[in-house]
This record gives sequence, C-alpha cells and structure tokens, in this order.
Amino acid sequence: MSAPEHADAVEILFQHQYAFMIPKIMFTASDLGVFDLLMESKEPLTSVTIAERLGTSPFGMERLLDACVGLKYLQVERKENQTLYGNTDLANLYLAKSSLKSQYHSLKFTSEFIYMGMQYLADSVREGKSQTDRVYGISGKDCFDALNRSESGLQKIFMGAMHEKWHLFGREIMTAFDLSHFPLVCDVGGCTGACAKEYISLYPNSTVTILDLPEIVEQAKNHYVSSQDHQITFHKGDFFKDPIPEADLYILTRVLHDWSDEKCVQLLTRLHKACKPGGGVLTVEMVLNEDRKGPVRCQLYSVIMLVLTEGQERTASEYNALLSAAGFKEIQQKKTSFYDAILARK
Repeated sequence: MSAPEHADAVEILFQHQYAFMIPKIMFTASDLGVFDLLMESKEPLTSVTIAERLGTSPFGMERLLDACVGLKYLQVERKENQTLYGNTDLANLYLAKSSLKSQYHSLKFTSEFIYMGMQYLADSVREGKSQTDRVYGISGKDCFDALNRSESGLQKIFMGAMHEKWHLFGREIMTAFDLSHFPLVCDVGGCTGACAKEYISLYPNSTVTILDLPEIVEQAKNHYVSSQDHQITFHKGDFFKDPIPEADLYILTRVLHDWSDEKCVQLLTRLHKACKPGGGVLTVEMVLNEDRKGPVRCQLYSVIMLVLTEGQERTASEYNALLSAAGFKEIQQKKTSFYDAILARK
C-alpha cells in the first residue's frame, strides 16, 4: 500500500470509528434549536449570538457548530473578523424542527432508541435474537412490544419518525404502480395514517381502513387524523390474531422486515384469505441486492433488525418466496429512490 493509499485508508478508518457520534451531533443541534434559529434569522450568526439566544455556553456551542460545519449541516463564512454560521439546504429541509420535511423525530428515535440498542450488538450476534429486554429492562417479544409498554414516551417518538419518513417518500411509493382499481384499502400497521392520506389524495374515490393496535389507533386519532378525514377509518386489533378487514388492496409499509419468515407467511396468508378476488397486497421495503452486497443502508438496517426485532432485510427473491407461500401471484417489483414497492395479486 502506497503512502497516499495508506493515508486514505486511515482516514476512512477514523471516520467509521467515530461515526457513532454523527446522529448524536445531528440530534443535539436540532433539539437545541440551532437549525430553526438559523432558518428563522435569515442571516448567518456568530456562535456567541447563537449560544445567547439558545441559552447554552458559547464554548460548547462553538464546538457543536464546527462539527456541524464539517458534517455539511452548516456553512461558515468570515466577515469583519467574525465567524458566521448559517444553515445548508439539507439543514433547512430536514433538520429544522419547523420544516415541513423535518426528520426531527427520526433523529430522536435513532439517538434515544437505536443508539442504545447498538450497545448490545455483540450479544445479538452471539445469540441471534433481539436485545430489547436488556436495552430497556422491559420483557417483550420485540422492540414494538417494548415500545408499547414503555412509559418513556418512545412510542410517540417512533410514531413521529414513521410519519416523517412518509413525507419524504410517500407519493413516489404510491405512484410506483397504478392503484386506481383498488378503491377499498386496508393499511396494515398503518400507524399515523400518513400513507392513508397520501393514497386518498391520489385516488379520491377510495377509502382506507387503518389496522393497528388499540394504543396506536388512539394516538393516531388524537394527533394525526382529524375528524374531517372522512375516508379514513380505524380498525383496532393485532394483525396476527384479530379479524382482518376485507379490502381490495392491503398495504404493508416497512412491516415484514420486523418479523421472521414464519411470521411473515402467517400474516400474508391471513391477508390473502381476507383479500377480495382480484385484489392484492402492496409491500414497501428496502430490498437487498440478490448478491447481498448492498445497498449499504439496507445492510445497516438489517443489523438494526437483528438487535431490535426478530426480522431482517431481504432480497427480492426472498420477498417473492414469502408472497408465493401465502398464495399471492403476479408479483411485480419497482424501485423508487429509497424503498422498493412490491405488488402481488390474489
């Protein structure tokens, strides 16, 4: 290895070694209000001014701001012997809490839930199972069972994170296929109803039933779905045990990756039995390449699933096998910018 190659390798090693700090820096700056302050000010500010307005130490704030510059969240300029900080477009769009596309709750969930779980990765690798009970001291079947039973407010954070993600990719996913011939829809594990709202905006003659656990449904009714959303209804229940509402199309957004192959086939079989003739199921997931060499984001998420759930990320052929085992046919897949949409018919 030549000297330049050695230097590049060491730099990559250093960045990866300390990469665990990145979500903490992002969330801390967002939580303190740095990005919102700079977006609202409409002009760059000094670290002292930012610290004064946000009630922090100037010394600590300067270190945080400089790290955000290095990570491309902030930009910096020198003017009249002063160092001035301003948001990048990325910060204005996704890191400011007041932005319509804010990912604040997603950052918070990563920082406060996933980050803690990763401390037990070695245990998950040795044992091949979730470590949620060790992370929070809550006995549960999986991270969602623990979330629902936790008194720390993580359930609300998780719902907020799922809601925010849909604002980034929802329309692209819902237009991957022509779904206009599916007027009666059931969003399985529909959480906040973000998918349901997007579907109805695209297909105004449709109705969507959100199937989710009672506690999730109550949160959705109280915080996300208004009484004016007449085309959205709720069905409380456990989709593994309770009755499945009849529908033309069932939507599973980031649901199957939480569960084992056996549980996936069990759920898909229940949906196939409830599905109207000619209907189908739309599955939205990150999909691994068939050679399992990427994408990296999918490989990283599969590690998260190992630590926090009983599931995993899968290849297209593996999802096809699950759908076929449940009785679905005519399986089609389309890639979008981040997720894959898989449509299968009864």
